Amino acid sequence: MKALVIAEKPSVARDIGRVLKCTKNGSGFLEGGQYVVTWGLGHLVTLADPEDYDPKYKTWKMEDLPMMPEHFKLEVIRQTQKQYHAVKSQIHRKDIGEIIIATDAGREGELVARLILEKAGSKKPVKRLWISSVTDKAIREGFAHLRRGEDYKPLYDAALCRAEADWLVGMNATRALTCKYNAQLSCGRVQTPTLAIVAKQEEKIRKFVPETFYGLNAYAKGITLTWSDQKSGSSRTFDKNRIQEIKKKVTGKEAVITEMKTSRKKTFPPLLYDLTELQKDAYRRFGFSPKETLNIMQRLYENHKVLTYPRTDSRYISSDIVPTLKDRVQACAVGPYRKAAGKVFKGPFTKDAPFVNDKKVSDHHAIIPTEQFVQLEHMTGEERKIYDLVIKRFLAALYPPAEFEEIKITAVIEGETFTAKGRKVLKEGWREVYSQEEDPDEEQDMPKAFPPMERGKHIQGLSFTVTEGKTKPPARFNEGTLLAAMESPAAYMETQDKKAAKTLGETGGLGTVATRADIIDKLFGSFLLEKKGSEIYLTSKAKQLLELVPEDLKKPELTADWEMKLSRIADGKMKRGTFMHEIRDYANSLTEEIRMGEGTFRHDNLTNTKCPVCGKRMLKVQGKKSEMLVCQDRECGHREVLARVSNARCPNCHKKMMLRGQGDGQVFVCACGYKEKLSAFKERRKKEGAGVSKKDVQKYLNKQKDEPVNLAFAEAFAKLKLDE
Repeated sequence: MKALVIAEKPSVARDIGRVLKCTKNGSGFLEGGQYVVTWGLGHLVTLADPEDYDPKYKTWKMEDLPMMPEHFKLEVIRQTQKQYHAVKSQIHRKDIGEIIIATDAGREGELVARLILEKAGSKKPVKRLWISSVTDKAIREGFAHLRRGEDYKPLYDAALCRAEADWLVGMNATRALTCKYNAQLSCGRVQTPTLAIVAKQEEKIRKFVPETFYGLNAYAKGITLTWSDQKSGSSRTFDKNRIQEIKKKVTGKEAVITEMKTSRKKTFPPLLYDLTELQKDAYRRFGFSPKETLNIMQRLYENHKVLTYPRTDSRYISSDIVPTLKDRVQACAVGPYRKAAGKVFKGPFTKDAPFVNDKKVSDHHAIIPTEQFVQLEHMTGEERKIYDLVIKRFLAALYPPAEFEEIKITAVIEGETFTAKGRKVLKEGWREVYSQEEDPDEEQDMPKAFPPMERGKHIQGLSFTVTEGKTKPPARFNEGTLLAAMESPAAYMETQDKKAAKTLGETGGLGTVATRADIIDKLFGSFLLEKKGSEIYLTSKAKQLLELVPEDLKKPELTADWEMKLSRIADGKMKRGTFMHEIRDYANSLTEEIRMGEGTFRHDNLTNTKCPVCGKRMLKVQGKKSEMLVCQDRECGHREVLARVSNARCPNCHKKMMLRGQGDGQVFVCACGYKEKLSAFKERRKKEGAGVSKKDVQKYLNKQKDEPVNLAFAEAFAKLKLDE
């Protein structure tokens, strides 16, 4: 009898098939002597739509709500049904004795495989492959230590509970809001609190009143002394008269050094990356959206096999990974990383390292390199950037702390206190890995050293300058900072309940590390969020939605409560039935609350353009990367793109331009006011020699590897006869 291996994606299936010597290609599967390997395309099976339970649900009516299926049905996703039937046929082969689940090692990966088995009606015994990377070595070791399928039944229960609960709450609340207010309004236990977080930030910005503050600096050769209040220690005051009086008092006077403190300090390397931390850094450094970063990471994990599983919420590794660290360092010791890797290659690699903690690793450890040898030339520019972040963070973690000497000088001028700080680097430590980059954590204004100073010294010839500034409002969210707020939403909670805040911290905030990027994208796609530059704004639709949606659904506490219970189900400490009974009651009460609501919804983005399908006036909406007209009739759903963000850069300010219009009349428009017809743009680019694709460049570079350089010189030298 053979074992059937079910992978989540074709690329992973091919890797597993190669290791298991499955050389025969079938329709949707690979086969060898002992194993048959097949795959999903992500999810092949999902929860059925409402109309599959009753034809009346095809029409959205308030009187048909709430929808409460006694037993949830499963349906094959139409776009991937061919692959589902290929998998099903393998499951029911008479020579298949057991199933090995080899989907991603996590809650959602478990759901992918179990729903396929459930829909196919499989009764065959199940085993589980649980690995964090898809290198040949990891696959071999994983198959040598297959786990019992029954051990992961609670994980499947938790995943199914999450899916069914989101169906009950999301479907009913969305339909109730849409029917009640005759507008396409969607809500959910993660996306609605996320909107509420953005709304709270906008409210803070709106209420903010800037204040002017003042300071005083004293300058002498080689040193700058800053005034500080003797009571509070603050270097700023909001009293302009006071700072002017102090300046008047100290002008022309000398400073006396009263104290010099020298302290030796250490800074430890930052922890390893989890997905959220990586997404935040990638946005800050390169402007990559969270979704883009996840997609790039997935390619580095699945295709290149040089990084470990991306959807992790841990920044630590477990002790069993420590013996593999030397091989991982060796694998990435190429190109720009050779020098840094060489310094740590000989170790020691110990389980006492700060980034090793078994208790802080659940399903997956932090993102680190695999033992797979890396070929940087095979990566795209975007892949190189993400790989660079991960490798430098990994190598830095293996370096010793950075050490420096900090000097603080305190001086007195006519009874007023002035201070200055300096720093002297003693050991670069982990900062050596980032030696070519600007360190964002370093105090850029802090001088590296002072001229010779000692207690009691008098400093003469000082010049004084009053400094002035304004308090700044809270910053608007961008995709990176919104991701961080979703991870740590306790500051935005209504109740400030310490227990709920603790729960949020333990469960990882709103959504999961794997779903947050999708939630943000969905909010843009639903026209609830829009971008102006890099900043995120609520749309009018979102503001009205937050007024109409039940209060409970806006609170981060709800999702914290869910995630805590789902974790308990996954650990076998709570019954699936208990949780689902609570959810059904909640969905019932939520629907009734919306039904009894007294608010109104008004489209304030109506245009005079009529829908070519139904004739109703269309709405002008701003998508994440496009501006479009959308029919106001939710059942019609017709859309037309007015303008989209292009990759073409403005020749004046170098920002990406919008491409407006249709056909030959298309025009590039930039926020700075620059305009250029598409035809003129093409002509200009042609003259500049642009238009070469990345593929063309790669072909050219590959060609150069096989051909000698300086061909003209080579031919000339070939004709010379030189004595040996």
